[in-house]
Amino acid sequence: MSQVPSDAVAAAAETLRNTLVLARALALAGRQVDLSGLDQEVALLCAAALTLPASGQETARQALIALRLAVEALLAALPPDDERGRASPPGPSRRTSG
Repeated sequence: MSQVPSDAVAAAAETLRNTLVLARALALAGRQVDLSGLDQEVALLCAAALTLPASGQETARQALIALRLAVEALLAALPPDDERGRASPPGPSRRTSG
């Protein structure tokens, strides 16, 4: 099977990662960042990666890891939820103590 599907997943993940890098820069500059739709985009990428043949999974895995790191960097750049006027969503905390 062709490598095109895994390349497409990797390219889409890289495009989204670049958007997150820009969003992080905006957040660090004090601008508000709208993350609506991010979870849906990531879910679509993950679903697409699951359909890849074994030969394309490593490329997609590496792209998704890079995307995860960009998400974590963006979240670290955002002000605490109480400064944004919103309650924290359920789940693990975005910030670590220390």
